[in-house]
Order: sequence, then C-alpha cells, then structure tokens
Amino acid sequence: MDVPVTALRPERLELCPIKMRTNVRSKSIVREGAESPRSRRRAKRARAVQGELFARTWGGARKGAGRKRRAPRELVAHRERDTFRAGCPVHVTLRMADGLPSLRKRANYLVLLAALGGGSERFGMRLVHWSVLGNHMHLIVEACDRHALTRGMQGLGVRLARALNRCWGRTGRVLADRYHAHVLRSPRQVRNALFYVLQNARKHGIEIAGADPCSSGRWFDGWLGGVGGRGECGERAGIERPHWLRAARTWLLAHGWRRLGLLELGAQPGGP
Repeated sequence: MDVPVTALRPERLELCPIKMRTNVRSKSIVREGAESPRSRRRAKRARAVQGELFARTWGGARKGAGRKRRAPRELVAHRERDTFRAGCPVHVTLRMADGLPSLRKRANYLVLLAALGGGSERFGMRLVHWSVLGNHMHLIVEACDRHALTRGMQGLGVRLARALNRCWGRTGRVLADRYHAHVLRSPRQVRNALFYVLQNARKHGIEIAGADPCSSGRWFDGWLGGVGGRGECGERAGIERPHWLRAARTWLLAHGWRRLGLLELGAQPGGP
C-alpha cells in the first residue's frame, strides 16, 4: 500500500526539532518581563564618580574667588545699550582718568567747552545741557536712536581727549571708562535729570552763588523766577553764551517736564 509522501512529513514548525531549536535561540523571541537590547541601550547609566583621597582646597565657588577689580570703582558693564525712540532724551556721564588736572579750572574749561561745541551736533546727536565737575561731566543729549548716540559719543570722546591732551602737553588716556547712558522716558525723569545735572556742583559741596558757571545752567530758562544768575564766579569767568548752543527739540525736554513745575535755583539735588 502506497503511503502519500506528505503524510510522512512532520508539521512545519511544531514537529521539527531543528526549527524548534532555531526559534528558541532566535533574537525575535523575548521572554515576558525581559528588557529588550534597544531599551537597555536607551536607559540612562549612572556615571561613576571617582572618589577623592584628599579634600580639595582650591577651585570652586568661594568667598573672594574670581578676577579682582583693577579699577577703584565699578566700571560700566559691557552690555548692549538700551533702545529708545527719537523723542527720549538721554542723560550721559563721562568720567576722566585718575591723576588729571581739574576740569573746572578756567583754562581747562574753555578748552573743554570748545571741544563740546565741535561735537555738539554730529551723527544725529545733539548736546543740550552739560555740567562739568573736577573729574567727570554730565550731559543731556538728544539722539535719533541708539546707533546715533553711540557714534556721537564716540566722536565727542575723541575730541575731548585730543583737546585736553593738547592743552596739558601730554599723551595717554583721558577717559577712564565708556560712557554711562540713562534714557529718560517720562516728564518726571527728565525733570529729575535736569535738576541733578544743572545743580550737580552743589551735590559735591562746591559753594556757588547762582547758577553753576561750569554748566549750561546760566542760559537755562527753566529756573523758578526766570533768571539763572551769573554769580561772582560766573562774572570772573567771563564766559559768553556759546554760539552753538541750541534749544531742545524733543517734547519731553522742551515742554513735557515743565508741567511738573520749574526748578528751584540753589537747592541741593539728591542721588541720581
């Protein structure tokens, strides 16, 4: 009796021991609850930390760490300048290097005043008010934007340094640091800045009768009573109104601050 060949063949997978052995060893069969190789690779491994035999006595955050300050006072941070619109005045402070003669001496002030006039209206920046002290000066300027202020102050700084070095017969650094700028965005800020700048000499203990002769306060029309007053020091200085001096154009500096009241001549300003 002939038996069909297909009847002698075992089942394809279940009855074939070779196939069973192959499937048991295959990577495709994963036990229940076991982690796959791919998931094991993705799992975070804890980094081994090497222990120290001795306690570290250097480096790391501690009191007095870091680069030491070379200047006697804090310098202006090298950050991006604030953006502002053309209608906002700016209060600028320039500080001189140590060891230079006083800027309030008549000869030095006249040279300084001529340099201020040469850079008073350039690159979209206009100088409106100023006050000169022994080793620094305050300016109130109008500028089209941040870039106009930067270019105008850079040019003015070069003019001041060259003029003063020529007057003193020296070479070297004149400005101690980059200029400090404070944007005035409201009438109250503009009034406070005018009061601080034009009467800054009194804040530093300089006795003055009337308006400060080393400032634009002698030609300022915002004093209470309508007069700035020359004073004895101003008459001895004999400084006439600069021909380049112009009135303010922005609304805040020309009219806006006056709504809060005119300035009292002779009062001592506080901190900025």
